[in-house]
Amino acid sequence: MRRLLDALYLVSGVAGAVCLAAIGVLVLAQTAGRLVGVVVPSANELAGFCVAASAFLALAHTLNHGGHIRVRVVLEHLGGCAGRAVEAAALVVALAMSAYASWWAVDLVRGSIRYGDVSPGLLAVPLWIPQTGMAAGLVVFTIALADNLLRVLRGRPPLYAVED
Repeated sequence: MRRLLDALYLVSGVAGAVCLAAIGVLVLAQTAGRLVGVVVPSANELAGFCVAASAFLALAHTLNHGGHIRVRVVLEHLGGCAGRAVEAAALVVALAMSAYASWWAVDLVRGSIRYGDVSPGLLAVPLWIPQTGMAAGLVVFTIALADNLLRVLRGRPPLYAVED
């Protein structure tokens, strides 16, 4: 199960990185297009979709590699059972908030599919496509938070605190 979860987090992180690279390609294409008099249709809109997808898809991978901002001073000062209790409480709150956001992000995608929502730009992109990146990233992040909470409850350090 550990390898499956680690692969899920890695795939999500790589997808976020691909979206980040797509932003660069779109901006570069738009800049080069201006120099030769070619318009790249909806480049700003597509780059905006990629910004949202890259941020959400990278959440779980970033969490598990300690990239999120945390206040470790309190946890290090408490130590032992009290530190684990505070860590677990923080993970429970984060898990609840992430699960709530995931639920509604998935519902947003389902609604966009049901109603056939499309973007208002020159390219009529079905909105469920860019929204799926956000929803998928939130779902994987929720799984990562649950994974880390279970580790803490079992007395093991969370993945983001493990030194490689």
